[in-house]
Amino acid sequence: MNILDKIIADKYKEVALKKAIIPVSQLERSVLFDRKGKSLSKALKQSSTGIIAEHKRRSPSKNTINQNTNVGQVAKDYQKAGVCGMSVLTDIKYFGGSIEDLLLARASAEIPLLRKEFIVDEYQIIEAKAYGADVILLIAAVLTRSEIKVLSELAKNLGLDVLLEVHNEEELNKSVMPSLDMLGVNNRNLKTFEVSLDVSKKLSGLIPDEFVKVSESGISNIQAIKTLREYDFQGFLIGENFMKTKNPGLSASKFIQELS
Repeated sequence: MNILDKIIADKYKEVALKKAIIPVSQLERSVLFDRKGKSLSKALKQSSTGIIAEHKRRSPSKNTINQNTNVGQVAKDYQKAGVCGMSVLTDIKYFGGSIEDLLLARASAEIPLLRKEFIVDEYQIIEAKAYGADVILLIAAVLTRSEIKVLSELAKNLGLDVLLEVHNEEELNKSVMPSLDMLGVNNRNLKTFEVSLDVSKKLSGLIPDEFVKVSESGISNIQAIKTLREYDFQGFLIGENFMKTKNPGLSASKFIQELS
C-alpha cells in the first residue's frame, strides 16, 4: 500500500467519525454557510501573477516544513502580499493541518480560500462551506468519474469553485466536465513524491480552454512561472517555497514583487 492509499483509507475512517459527531444539519446552521464565496478562478483570470500561496506545516515527504506559524497571521500576510488566493491544508494526520485552520484563515483575510484536502465524501464539501472555504480540491487519482461529477456538482450548488487535480493524461480524460472551474496539474507524483514541471508542460495542451489552468508543486522560482505561462497556465500553487521560511507572507511578498 503506497502513501496515497494509506491517506485515503484513513480519510474514510475520519469522515465516518466526524459524521457521527457533527451532523450535516449542524454544519448547515454555521454562520458562514450562507456567506457568498469569492471566486478563485475569476481572481486568477484577472491577475498578473496568479499566485496561490499555501499554508502547510508538514507533509509525508518532509516531516517538518514549518510548525511555528500562526495560520491567521499567515493569511493576513499573504493577502497583504497580493496573492490571488490561499490554500489551507486541513488534513491532520499527514499534513498537521485542521479544519480549524480554515476557520482562522477565514477570520483573518478576505481572499479566496481553497480547502486543500483529500475529499472522498459529500460531507467534506458541506464542511468546507461551513468553515469558510471558497474553493474545494478534488483529486482525480482517488475518485471515479461519477464521484467527481457528484462532488463537483454539489460544490457548485453551494457556490464553491472547484479545482480538479490531475497527474496524467488518463486522469484528465476521465475528469473533464462542465462542473469544474479549474484544472490543476500536480507536478508531484503522489505515489513516489518525485517532482517535475514536465508534467504540466505535457498536459497543458490537452486541457480545454474553458478551464483555468493551474500548475501545482515544485514551483520555487520566477523562471518556472515564466516557463509555465508559455503553456497557458494562469495559476501557480506555491506552498513549501514560502512555508519553509520564518515569514511565509514576507517571502510571498518578495516573490510577487520580483515576478511583477
